[in-house]
Parts: sequence; structure tokens; C-alpha cells
Amino acid sequence: MLIFIKMKNPIQEKIQIPEGISCSYINKILTCTKDSTIMERKISLPGTEIKINNNEISLNCKKGNKRNYKTIKSNIAHIKNMFSGLQEKFVYKLESCNVHFPMTLKVEGTYLVISNFLGEKVPRHAKILPNVEVEIKGQKIEVSSYEKEAAGQTAANLEKSTKIKSKDKRIYQDGIYIVEKPLRKTQ
Repeated sequence: MLIFIKMKNPIQEKIQIPEGISCSYINKILTCTKDSTIMERKISLPGTEIKINNNEISLNCKKGNKRNYKTIKSNIAHIKNMFSGLQEKFVYKLESCNVHFPMTLKVEGTYLVISNFLGEKVPRHAKILPNVEVEIKGQKIEVSSYEKEAAGQTAANLEKSTKIKSKDKRIYQDGIYIVEKPLRKTQ
């Protein structure tokens, strides 16, 4: 009778830190800074050792399997997003379309207030996440942030707040729609 034992292999991944960015990893929090911009992300990978040496971040797992490999690769993608966000802001472009009633948009604190949407008397609100800037230029809306997740979630909140239910979407095309997303950068 044969017994197969699945051996666990060591996983070693390295990421180069771009020039001008300094990083530190203390208490499971990765802090990256460039000029006056500081970004923090909690990275907690059980069984994985994270070190910063000679302008590179190394992630080492002594006994790794598929699940460890996937989580390490996911966190590497998040770290690369932090680096590209520190170099240039992520910008989402949206456009407000109104066919039936002219809607008005204004930023009030941490919310975007949408008034007169489809003639509704009560204004709708869309949450703007922290560290995200929203600019309204007529019918065009620009959402920008150093954090990709925060900018993307804010853009999704704006689009979702004007979702039309129980009406024919071919006729009622009013709303706020994402027109342009940030380009992917290959590294």
C-alpha cells in the first residue's frame, strides 16, 4: 500500500521598493512614505516572515501551500498598489446623466448629496471615504485618492446611490456612471 505525503515547499517572494519611497514594517503594519504622503496597511500573514532589506520587501514562508501562495501574491498586489498610489493618484472619472429631471450635485462633509433625482423630494446621499477627493465640474465628477481601494469604493458608492429600481432601465437612464478607471500599470 502506497501512502503519498504532500510536502510543503518554502515560498520566497521579493518586491523592489521604488526610488524615493521609504518603508517600515512594525507590529504587522506596513508604512510607506514619500514626501509628505503616508500610507499604512495591515499585513498579517500567519507563518510568513516579512523583512525590509536593501530597498526590497521580502516575504518568506518556510512551509507553504497553495493557500499561503495565494495570500502572499494578493498582498504583493496590494503593496504594488500602495507604491503606484504614492507616485501618482488613482483617478476615477464619472458622469451624471439626466433625461427627465435636472439633478444637482454637491459635496457636504463626507457625503455627496444628489438632489432632484427623478423628481424625488428627498435627496440621496453617497458616502465619500476618508482621504478621497471629489471634484464636481458640471456633469463630470472626478474621484481621486492615493489609495486605490478607497477611490474605487467611493466611485462605486456614487454609482450605486443613483441605481433605479422598479422602472424600465431602457427609458430611465438617469444616474451617475463610471466613465473612466485608472490604467493598470504592469511591473
